[in-house]
Amino acid sequence: MIKLNKVVTKSKKRVGRGMGSGKGSHTVGRGQKGQKSNTDIHILFEGLKMKKSFLKRLPLMRGKGKFHGKGKPVTLNLSDLESLPTGSVITVELLVKSKLVDAKEAKTFGVKILSNGKTTKKFTFEVPTSKSVQSSK
Repeated sequence: MIKLNKVVTKSKKRVGRGMGSGKGSHTVGRGQKGQKSNTDIHILFEGLKMKKSFLKRLPLMRGKGKFHGKGKPVTLNLSDLESLPTGSVITVELLVKSKLVDAKEAKTFGVKILSNGKTTKKFTFEVPTSKSVQSSK
């Protein structure tokens, strides 16, 4: 016979719902008077009259995804560049043409070369590289 562990989840304590609820009557666990004893404070409330509020200081960007940060660059290792000819100048266009990176991603986020792996060939880089790649040039 297999014995299962008992899974018990406690329900959220509902404040202000009578004496039997454990958090009922009068101040319902919020202390006494004051701003925080009433309902919630609005998330954008700043506490005093600002000359320029936080919302006004945000850049005016429209549309769906305006709060998403910019993505990270597409990373390539030194070992991925073995297929390229020796002495070539590594640019984003060359990497796209040799199908090492996707054109849309490279244009949107950029490309960065990391030093993972080894290569016997010498290259000139015109794309961002890690410090260890720069020292091995």
